[in-house]
Amino acid sequence: MVNEALQIRDHLFFDTYDVIVVGTGPVGVHAVKELHKIEKNLTVAIFGDEPWQPYNRVKLSSFVSGEIDESSLYSDKNFDNNENLTTYYNNRITRIHRENKFIEDSQGNRYGYSQLILATGSRAHIPNIKGVKLANVYTFRDLSDAQKLMGRSVRTRSTVIIGGGLLGLETARAMQRFNTQVHVIEHSQWLMFNQLDEQGGNLLNTHVNKLGIQVHTDSRVKAILGKTSVEGVELANGDVIDCDTVVMATGIVPNKELAITAGLTIRKGVRVNNQMQTYDQSIYAIGECAEHGNKVYGLVAPGLEQAAVAAHSLCGKSAGYHGSISATNLKVLDIQVFSVGDFQLNTFERDIVIYKDDAKGIYRKLIITNGRLRAAMGIGDWQGVQRIQEAVAKKRRIWLWQIKRFKEDGIIWNDAKSENVIEWPATATVCNCTGVTRGQLDTAIKEGAVTVNDLSECTGASTVCGSCKYLLTDFIGGSAKPEPTRGYTTLQISAFITLLSVIAIYFLPAMPYANTVQVDFQFDQLWRDNFFKQISGFTLLGLSIFISIISFRKRIKKLIKLWDYAAWRVLHVVFGVITVAVLFTHTGFRLGDNLNFYLMFVFSSLLLVGGIASWITGYEYSLPTRLAKQVRLYAVWSHILLLWPLPALLSMHVIKTYYF
Repeated sequence: MVNEALQIRDHLFFDTYDVIVVGTGPVGVHAVKELHKIEKNLTVAIFGDEPWQPYNRVKLSSFVSGEIDESSLYSDKNFDNNENLTTYYNNRITRIHRENKFIEDSQGNRYGYSQLILATGSRAHIPNIKGVKLANVYTFRDLSDAQKLMGRSVRTRSTVIIGGGLLGLETARAMQRFNTQVHVIEHSQWLMFNQLDEQGGNLLNTHVNKLGIQVHTDSRVKAILGKTSVEGVELANGDVIDCDTVVMATGIVPNKELAITAGLTIRKGVRVNNQMQTYDQSIYAIGECAEHGNKVYGLVAPGLEQAAVAAHSLCGKSAGYHGSISATNLKVLDIQVFSVGDFQLNTFERDIVIYKDDAKGIYRKLIITNGRLRAAMGIGDWQGVQRIQEAVAKKRRIWLWQIKRFKEDGIIWNDAKSENVIEWPATATVCNCTGVTRGQLDTAIKEGAVTVNDLSECTGASTVCGSCKYLLTDFIGGSAKPEPTRGYTTLQISAFITLLSVIAIYFLPAMPYANTVQVDFQFDQLWRDNFFKQISGFTLLGLSIFISIISFRKRIKKLIKLWDYAAWRVLHVVFGVITVAVLFTHTGFRLGDNLNFYLMFVFSSLLLVGGIASWITGYEYSLPTRLAKQVRLYAVWSHILLLWPLPALLSMHVIKTYYF
């Protein structure tokens, strides 16, 4: 009976699929790719109401400005080449029949599904302004809009952009193509109000004005003037700006009508749980049409995360979406704008840390709450922002010396100027547009990706705006297996002996005194007899001086041309082990009292951090690069700092010994 029912049901449909995805934007396409990564044999269909194959929406402004041609928009030309994927372009879905699990298109054709994913995206928000329906009023949301604007950019002489957000500024740049006079009207007090603070917004405002784009902040458009087509705009304060073209860039509205007619739960968008399921558990919603945790994300990266979660959940895998940190990291009119986290945190524990370099046009700001990084923003070049984004997402602790460094140099970490992706944490986002992390790049490398194109195809990184492509190049160049340093075996053995000896000094009882006098030589004479103690003491002093000289080998290499640095480093640690042996003969591993205790403590601590540095250097090839680098740095500097009080303590020890 079940088979007969299925046959009757399928007979009514144009076709039936395991999964149907409605929406050919980047989020819908990503969902299809994730599904086939998990279950290659799933039959999947994707429906889009545009006539074109999936394209890169982020590059639309570059297309309008003439920087790229239309073919460059299609970043994944092999998307259709999958025998288990059926694509329906220029095919608008008008209804979902949940009871019988099929969808219906505008021609009345029906398509059955087992699982349905809604990735219907959003459309441009059109404010209720008088004259909004005049000719030459445009929106800028899809390729159709871009083609219209491209044609209009040839004829317009004065264009007004309503909206000073990211899309509005990108539109302004595109419409300047033929020396058009461009005005940007922003109702907030500064540009990119949701991403920047007042200082950052004003700095961006100055930059935009220098490019010849006139910015009007804290202004509202009262009406668009003209009889049949645009002739100007009237502002709320009565000012009139003459223009022949208006472009709306006033935000987005989720496309939720299809879900409404299906009876799904709706508020701002289609409400979903952590698995991206709607009220009907066989229907998922992702991207700009979905509402998760009372929030609709208007960015690509959260939508791609949601697509991956939906695909895994649909295939029975354990996955959950718990929200995203809003982040912007793009070149806006040739100036880098970075913003991540919530700048509206109003708590008593909130600390604001700012770095400015007016000569270079750089402004950076951190929000720290209870010692943890909660938000960051910047105008101007800022290397390593992906690591900062990861730190905000994980609420990483920021220490006082890091705050001091940021105030002075504008960086949090010592190695923050390095763009070597291989050193980033696995959770750090490399591609802001697609949300690809360094850990995902690691996985792609293990699966056989050997070129930048391989990484892009496997993970989607750099396929949107392409600004992170150089990071992928660095990653490919730095992903080769590290080679052990020369002499690493000696370093490892020496470190082991040294660390074991220091542990013995701190935690094991001192060597006992001889319990008999019936032997020719009593071993405790080594640290009791004055003659032997002088021999071992001055040997220890000589070794300390010699090792200190070796430590400064880099500074005097023009005077000592024998061997290279690696050889001198091995010599350094070997003599460190010899020093441990002499220290044993001099003290019997006794810490002593008063001055002797302080001297022994400093000397043993010096050996401890030296042993750690040697161990890290010897095993560096098999350790995470960032961990090895940081531990070695701290150990080396501690080694150097502990060296400074040693001469004074040794001198006082010698004087005390001979004086008394």
